Amino acid sequence: MKRIDPIERVRNIGISAHIDAGKTTTTERILFFSGITYKMGEVDEGTAVMDWMAQEQERGITITSAATACRWKGCKINIIDTPGHVDFTVEVERSLRVLDGAIVILCGVGGVEAQSETVWRQADRYQVPRIVYVNKMDRIGTDPDKAVRELKERLGAVPLVIQIPIGSEDGFRGVIDLVEMKALDWGDDLLGTQFEILEISEEYKDEAEAKRNIMLEQLSEIDDNLLEKYLEGAEISAPEIRTAIHRGTVDLQFFPVLFGASFKNKGVHPLLDAVVDYLPSPAEVPPVTGLHPRTGNEEKRAARDDEPFSGLVFKIMNDPYMGTLSFFRVYSGKVKVGASVYNANKGTEERLTRLLEMHSNKRKDIQEVFAGDIAALASMKNLSTGDTLCARNRPLVLENITFPEPVIMSHIEPKSRSDHQKLTEVLDKLTKEDPTFQVKQDPMTGQTLVQGMGELHLEVLVDRMAREFGVKVNLGNPQVAYKETLTQEARGEGRYEKLIAGKLQFGHCTITIEPSDQDGLIFEDASRPGTLPKDLIAAVGDGVREAMEVGVIAGFPVTKVKASFLNGSYRDEASVPLAYKIAGSLAFKEAARLAAPALLEPVMSLVVIAPDDYVGDIVNDLNSRRGRIEGLEMQAGSRVVNAVVPLSQMFGYATSLRTLTQGRGVFSMEFFTYEKAAAPVMDAIIARIEGKVLA
Repeated sequence: MKRIDPIERVRNIGISAHIDAGKTTTTERILFFSGITYKMGEVDEGTAVMDWMAQEQERGITITSAATACRWKGCKINIIDTPGHVDFTVEVERSLRVLDGAIVILCGVGGVEAQSETVWRQADRYQVPRIVYVNKMDRIGTDPDKAVRELKERLGAVPLVIQIPIGSEDGFRGVIDLVEMKALDWGDDLLGTQFEILEISEEYKDEAEAKRNIMLEQLSEIDDNLLEKYLEGAEISAPEIRTAIHRGTVDLQFFPVLFGASFKNKGVHPLLDAVVDYLPSPAEVPPVTGLHPRTGNEEKRAARDDEPFSGLVFKIMNDPYMGTLSFFRVYSGKVKVGASVYNANKGTEERLTRLLEMHSNKRKDIQEVFAGDIAALASMKNLSTGDTLCARNRPLVLENITFPEPVIMSHIEPKSRSDHQKLTEVLDKLTKEDPTFQVKQDPMTGQTLVQGMGELHLEVLVDRMAREFGVKVNLGNPQVAYKETLTQEARGEGRYEKLIAGKLQFGHCTITIEPSDQDGLIFEDASRPGTLPKDLIAAVGDGVREAMEVGVIAGFPVTKVKASFLNGSYRDEASVPLAYKIAGSLAFKEAARLAAPALLEPVMSLVVIAPDDYVGDIVNDLNSRRGRIEGLEMQAGSRVVNAVVPLSQMFGYATSLRTLTQGRGVFSMEFFTYEKAAAPVMDAIIARIEGKVLA
């Protein structure tokens, strides 16, 4: 089977932004104008194609990333619409890992908002070229210049403005294209299917010339031919400009900025043109780099069909009809139904029984996938997020996807005793699907603990358990997921000696532990050569790692630790890895008590927007919650309060803010960092936890 779309005519893009900036609405317009759907879905009415989950339709927000594909000007565009709510940031993270380009949508009124910064940093991490689309130009208080200015000031980005809005607020009619120097006027056409291409009116002529010169000056910095023509005053053609914009966008030298009002169906056509003209194809992205699973040598794979097959599983989804669906991106080579692929992470072979092209929650069977494609595999129970699929004779492990740590936890139990086993199975499925949802056992009470990114995250998952899996549960009050760390260096000794089934098992070690800047554990061998066999030293490290899961202050996981193996004794036949693992655990517990352990609490970055009259009350309230005010600024007639507040103080804040501002204040919050809790706070937390255990 031959490839239908040449790789140069493929675009893999994501659409991401702050919540309520218009991601899903824009995606719905893209699908309508490209002919994929015959009717525009609306988020507010619960009819959006991409918001297919019942919870999304009821709440009017995107919860899970949805994949689809459309065609525009001879290009196939694979699109992933991602959530804007911070509780579901995992969906953005894993989508950006496998995409070649992105549309970042800013609200014309709000500009660069809290989650805008988060998705921008995520895209920076994966070096994803972006187009910026300033949406909601028809809204009261819209300020396009402010949005462009905040791109520079708050994100450190270099915007390349390639359009000028015609009109604003309820007078927004269209845009002036600075590349072609033409006006695109939608007038009063409500559907947005009809627009006129006109000469620029006298009212906008001077502004258009000035903005075009600024654009050409920026482009001249990356294109010598353009610079020469610009300095000579020669005419520069639109194709030359588009080529320069494409090159600068792919090289991350700047980010083209466009304007529109997706809800009013204005500005989406030139946005699609920009995706085709300026974002890269898979062939223009640098070859993907991975490691050989056995030798550890670095290997590269170019996005070509004749390269060895390699692909990355970036999302697992439970489908009510097809079981487990595994979304994957093909980085190199091709593979067809019936072929066997090698899972380099697990060292197993998988047979591809069914390949699917996804359109939201609908699917179409396909027979083969090629380099650059995004597709789904059906009925592959052994796959996990981050697994690399490849050819067995050319194995490769691609860099895994990193996910944020959960910051909130709660006890969970089934309402019916008969559902205990079923709940275990459901929790296993959901943790495979969502790496930021974790299940543990409370070390003090033995109850099942679920951890997530926020209250909404856990609420949605509990709702899904009832609707999709038929398991109703009781969820305890949300608690903060604290951590523990060390503040001093200390030494510990562990000795394990026990007769089991008539055979002596012996392990003995001495270690030192100290604070580290890195999350988790750094374990190293600092002993003299030949002190112990390497497998026994590794077992000591495993024991330390296991002991760190239950801290010495209040039973929370310990993080940011460096442990060094110093010494140990050995007895022939009696020395076994399990004994040294237990000895390592005992040594850590002894040392941790002497290392001045401290409690770490999650701290959130908070943005509150409210009328100026209420700012004093808001600031006083945040101070009472141990918050730190980071800044105050004006935004479209309202005051914006930026603060950092411990998560433990923010439960029920939505109700408090409504009361303080008579319902006129809004806020957004995202995880910022873990900080050491002050001594009085730590004592209160420990007393509360010990009180619950005693009760």
